[in-house]
Amino acid sequence: MPERLATEPRIRVDVLLDDADRRSGLLDETFWSLREQPKQISPLWLYDEHGSRLFDRITRLPEYYLTRSERGILRAHAAEIAAAAGADTLVELGSGTSEKTRLLLDALRKEGTLALFAPLDVSREVLLSSAEAVAAHYPGIGVHAVVGNFERHLNSVPAGSPRLLAFLGSTIGNLVPERRERFLGEVAETLEPDDRFLLGIDLVKSPDRIEAAYNDSEGLTETFIRNALTALNRELGSRFDQAAFAFEARWDAAHEWVDIGLRSLRQQTIALPLLEVDVSFAEGEFLRIEVSSKFRRAGIEAELTSAGLRLERWWTDAAGDFALVLARRVR
Repeated sequence: MPERLATEPRIRVDVLLDDADRRSGLLDETFWSLREQPKQISPLWLYDEHGSRLFDRITRLPEYYLTRSERGILRAHAAEIAAAAGADTLVELGSGTSEKTRLLLDALRKEGTLALFAPLDVSREVLLSSAEAVAAHYPGIGVHAVVGNFERHLNSVPAGSPRLLAFLGSTIGNLVPERRERFLGEVAETLEPDDRFLLGIDLVKSPDRIEAAYNDSEGLTETFIRNALTALNRELGSRFDQAAFAFEARWDAAHEWVDIGLRSLRQQTIALPLLEVDVSFAEGEFLRIEVSSKFRRAGIEAELTSAGLRLERWWTDAAGDFALVLARRVR
């Protein structure tokens, strides 16, 4: 049974992923991913309390156009999205602080359909804070928060239809194609015929502009990525030496993604006592921490179709940097 945490009467919180489960899953994933080629670790290692604060700062950087572009589209088209969706429940996947979601909440409330907000996120603390803020700002709306992983717990979001499932921030770009295919298939299975899926995607553009978003002049992204090593050292008892790795975020034209991680500056072997394993790096070997895929309309439409979803509406910002896609289930 999920754990329910009562904070105020209109807020229900289901905990499907507690700290012990999250840690166990992360350790298991780390054990196997460090054996892959290239070696990699889950980007979840980035998002401890310090990392979450760093990422919030990154979204406000001048080079990081993604958040501004998506927010601009929502400001311009939230009313159209609300009218097309007609949803009484807004489900936000990987919600974080739910800042941009306020634009959708406002539009759905104005449309007269909104009854429930259901954010899902792995961080209980961030989720509770967001749930309480939304409950305070929207006194007539219920809040049903789910502490969970959007790749594992989609079938546990509140039922009822029509719903709008929102997956913003181009977070889908952090999934490699195989995981993206599984995730979109799960979305299609979760949606009822009257539900809609709102997806934020970063579009292919000049490689220089893309790379600049991840190589900011303040070095915040590098600090954010290096925080993964800090978390590994703290949680696994390892001794990754920050000085022995160089930050790298480069455009991979073949895959149309930014490969983000750390490159070993020398031959080295690192013990991970908690995993009872040693990991060796050759000089110049890359440790992938995350990818950030960029999309073209034809490509994402094909992925949606393959998953059993149909693209209904497409909105971009004036510069064509970012897109919001509205889709529905077709089978």
